[in-house]
Amino acid sequence: MKIKVGFGFDVHQLKAGHPFVLGGVQVQHHAGAFGHSDADVLVHAICDALLGAANLGDIGHHFPNTDERWRGISSLILLEECVRLLGERGWALGNIDAMLCLEAPKIKPYIPEMKQKVAIAAGIDPDDISIKATTNETMGFVGRQEGVVAYAVCLIERQ
Repeated sequence: MKIKVGFGFDVHQLKAGHPFVLGGVQVQHHAGAFGHSDADVLVHAICDALLGAANLGDIGHHFPNTDERWRGISSLILLEECVRLLGERGWALGNIDAMLCLEAPKIKPYIPEMKQKVAIAAGIDPDDISIKATTNETMGFVGRQEGVVAYAVCLIERQ
């Protein structure tokens, strides 16, 4: 059996009055992530991890922010497409481990729903998904609540 590991990273600026979608869940906060799609930094990092593991480039290659088809789209649809691309090449997703980095709001209450939504889009069990959160101890753009960062790793295996 052949296995590969992928790593993903994403960052989005926070702007007052924008919706804040993380892991497909609308999070209550005075500001939200700004971007071409729904700016779901968590799902974008997961997509990059999957694409990287299969040597398929990155999210910007497959879903460029210059293409109007992707404007405002749910990132969960992008995740479904990434999983489909992997399947076409004989890969199956094993697990996802992800980390959000933001000062506020507290993410813990949202994690079960995030795991459920990501699991459905990725076609895996919620128990195969880990989503964690940390702060940046008030340092840098994350600490000043100007942006949000996500990291993700995944394991894929030959079907």
